[in-house]
Amino acid sequence: MIERYTRPEMGHIWTDQNKFDIWREIEVLACEAQAELGAIGITKEDAAWIRTYANFTVERTKEIEKTTNHDVIAFLTNMAEYIDAEVPEGEPSPSRWVHYGMTSSDLGDTALCYQITQSIDIILEDVRRIGRICKRRAFEFKDVLCVGRTHGIHAEPMTFGMKWASWTWAFKRAETRLLQTREVAAVGAISGAVGSYSNIDPFVEQYVCEKLGLTPDPLSTQVICRDRHAQVMACLALVATTCEQVATEIRSLQKTDTLEAEEPFKKGQKGSSAMPHKRNPITAERVCGLSRVIKANAQVGFDDVALWHERDISHSSAERVAMVDSFTALDYILSKLEWILDGLQTYPKNMLANLNRTRGMLYSSKVLLALCNTGITREDAYVIVQRNAMKVWGDIQEAVDGPSFRQNLEADPDCTLTSQQLDEIFDPWDFLTRKDVLFERLEKVEFGE
Repeated sequence: MIERYTRPEMGHIWTDQNKFDIWREIEVLACEAQAELGAIGITKEDAAWIRTYANFTVERTKEIEKTTNHDVIAFLTNMAEYIDAEVPEGEPSPSRWVHYGMTSSDLGDTALCYQITQSIDIILEDVRRIGRICKRRAFEFKDVLCVGRTHGIHAEPMTFGMKWASWTWAFKRAETRLLQTREVAAVGAISGAVGSYSNIDPFVEQYVCEKLGLTPDPLSTQVICRDRHAQVMACLALVATTCEQVATEIRSLQKTDTLEAEEPFKKGQKGSSAMPHKRNPITAERVCGLSRVIKANAQVGFDDVALWHERDISHSSAERVAMVDSFTALDYILSKLEWILDGLQTYPKNMLANLNRTRGMLYSSKVLLALCNTGITREDAYVIVQRNAMKVWGDIQEAVDGPSFRQNLEADPDCTLTSQQLDEIFDPWDFLTRKDVLFERLEKVEFGE
């Protein structure tokens, strides 16, 4: 991922420095496990020596790789240089025990899964912060009227807090998926060439995984099966889709013709190089744009599952790009969405004006039901309601300041509803007498448990 969209903590996880640090720890732990097991010639003193002197530099490893054309061998060669440097002349080198009975995927895949858990932990905290903001603001706007829209068209009254409550639940589901996915991904494999433990005792795998907070893969075929990684990529794509959903709604609400909400506009910020009046939803648009990258990368995760026989490395090059970019981009857009939501500017007067913009047409469902209650068939009631609503719609289309929906009903001899009944119907809060149940449910939502 380019630097522009990389936050430091997430970026560090996917550096060569961090990856090689994990590689070193895995190799050292494997030596310590072998020494404790006592099945080969490595002693606890050898393992302690390796723990003390095992080291590397990214630069030297890459220099060796130019010759070996194999990153794991280059790393092991570099680490052996450090281990052997202090060994007295004539003494056997402890470095011979490093990587004993292991294969490259034991190291690389276990480390990758560890990096995934590191990254998911960051994403989890991002999601939890946003979830808490959404919950707080849901109660802030619990009783602020706005119009609900379906197909982009005014539907019925709702409250602005309901939008925030919906987002809260979406991020709660995201948290749940991330926790489940972390469990699926938090595995390791130290099982040898085709996963048969041919040259290494399963105790080593158990020991290493336990120290890293991982679970041994019950059967790795040299590689950890990529359906686990595909689930990770799919989960990241789903979280990104939730971000896109929220950002798209904000962009829609920020349109000049709507202007019910607006992303923060910092002092000194410029909206357009040509039009100084512009306040564009550029950050929300960036969230939507990068979510497309993350969603597209999920397909790479799916394609990486089908490998030849017990393994090939067609997945390796693809996931080195796609997985890093997805984690990095998602961390970035979550941080931007947090900033947008925490500072979202809202305009309740415009919400109310938009609610009344269709001159009462959005009360049509209540009129329909009230007419049915008088004994009229639903079909006949629908004709009466639609006929009077369409008169208003025609006036709005032509920008004519004509009668309201209620006034049309009052003038229609087929509409038998009384003035008192119409008073009750044309009250936006009559639609919301049961909204408290939604917020009672929301009260129970907690993030981070």
